[in-house]
Amino acid sequence: MTKNNGFLRFQGTPGYIASGPLVDAVNCAIALERPLLLKGEPGTGKTVLARHVAEGLGMPMLSWHIKSTTKAADGLYMYDTVQRLNDSRFGSGDVSDIRRYIKLGALGQSFTAPQRHVLLIDEVDKADLEFPNDLLRELDEMRFAILETTEEIVAKHRPVVLITSNNEKELPDAFLRRCVFHFIEFPDVPLMRKILAVHHPHLDAKLLDQVLIKFYWLREQPELRKKPSTSELVDWISALLRSGLTVDRLESHIPFIGALLKKEQDVDAVGHYDQQGGRYPKRWADLGPRYNQ
Repeated sequence: MTKNNGFLRFQGTPGYIASGPLVDAVNCAIALERPLLLKGEPGTGKTVLARHVAEGLGMPMLSWHIKSTTKAADGLYMYDTVQRLNDSRFGSGDVSDIRRYIKLGALGQSFTAPQRHVLLIDEVDKADLEFPNDLLRELDEMRFAILETTEEIVAKHRPVVLITSNNEKELPDAFLRRCVFHFIEFPDVPLMRKILAVHHPHLDAKLLDQVLIKFYWLREQPELRKKPSTSELVDWISALLRSGLTVDRLESHIPFIGALLKKEQDVDAVGHYDQQGGRYPKRWADLGPRYNQ
């Protein structure tokens, strides 16, 4: 392809190694002016991607982190009735001007901003089942009304919207139809090497091999309830480097296991493996043909 007609707006950043399919999904969402819905294991870079898309596009960013109690209206605006009541009781400010008590949420701010923003709606599946559907009209029409003032807010620029989900709940079909979808696959070994080169650029090659062998071996263990993620691997390497641990020690042991495993049952499973005299892999061949390097 020699011409992209401006389609390739995002191509990754020095701090975020994105796969080809992920880059395509981001650019597809930008071109279609649709939200990009991202799913994948925790720790695969869904949330941090928004910051790097903003960096790559040269746009400011707004974040809306969803909780179990979050309502769709919270992202548009909030009417601070408590502050207005206090002002009326204690005589500070003009309480007749309701606009003083309207505070825009992240989505509302992205509509009124003088320049185009990247908007992250993080962990949309944490809210109740109706939350995604309640966003449909605003995301489609890029406008909403402030009921208390009868004012209509119309987006000056359509934000680049990234929505993350950890698959805690199924999302409604009507919502999915309005999104571009991408599942971030867990990085294979070659991609993981590139990712680690960003975070630990001068890592000894032998140490890197041992780290990756142990890490992917752990992820293959069926007993684990929570597999270690990329972010935990990065932290584990930091601990290894600060401790000055040698490659020889790492060949026969997995130190600082708490940096990788966060469930008591998982730590116990590895401890039991140790007690039973289990041997840890030292070479890629020990992991089987899937990991031939």
